[in-house]
Amino acid sequence: MTRIAVVEFPGANCMAETLAALRAAGAAPELLRWTAPARACRDFAGFVIAGGFSYEDRVRAGVVAAKHPLMDGIAGAAADGKPVLGVCNGAQILIEAGLVPGDPPGSVQLALAQNCARGWRGYICEWVHLRAQPGAGFLRGLDPQAVIPMPVGHGEGCFTGDPTLFGSLEKRGRIALRYVRADGTPADGFPENPNGSLHGAAALCDPTGNVVALMPHPERAAWLYQVPDSLPGTWGRARREAAGDAVRLRGAGPGLAVYKCLVQASTEGAA
Repeated sequence: MTRIAVVEFPGANCMAETLAALRAAGAAPELLRWTAPARACRDFAGFVIAGGFSYEDRVRAGVVAAKHPLMDGIAGAAADGKPVLGVCNGAQILIEAGLVPGDPPGSVQLALAQNCARGWRGYICEWVHLRAQPGAGFLRGLDPQAVIPMPVGHGEGCFTGDPTLFGSLEKRGRIALRYVRADGTPADGFPENPNGSLHGAAALCDPTGNVVALMPHPERAAWLYQVPDSLPGTWGRARREAAGDAVRLRGAGPGLAVYKCLVQASTEGAA
């Protein structure tokens, strides 16, 4: 089975859920703590940088962890073609490390600013809807016609920077996932776009497509029982129909597809 590292920095808190989701996706995940040397990254075929509040989000979210020597090993692995997924705080770390958008790698070109959606400021914990975009990096296996519900939980999730840069990223297929309404139409404000991200970006990738910074939490939507029964659309209906059926409730949720894409990319890279 493909070995995938779940990277933990001090203050991260989503490792157990991420490990479980990766096992369900067919991988052999292992925890890789900040105390490991950078050379330990050579032993893995893929990486997930877990969410949470690394180093208490001091200075700003992700910036301290981004300077950790372990990130040099992850950057090297990415340069070798190994897939890297940063979720929420992990996405913030990838942005601060300059691995996303990565033009060139190591150059910090944008920010994940404090949530500034029209009608909302501050931390938000809510379910949103996403849609994969053309050229979604290693997430290209996601159905571009599907509406994917997933929870967010962050205070600094607004992808922002030079509007010209974001226009260029969109043209080059570097916006991997975008916030949409429940019916799949583009989000044009709060709450569908929960943080005010430019171009409705929920995930961005690097030029190679093998490094993805994703703000919503797929590990919190990996099983059907995690989906609210009040949610509109296909997944909400599936959750309501499974009520009282323990076997169906423990079936795959919408977020598991993200980890299956990562495992597939890791397996192909290790072949």
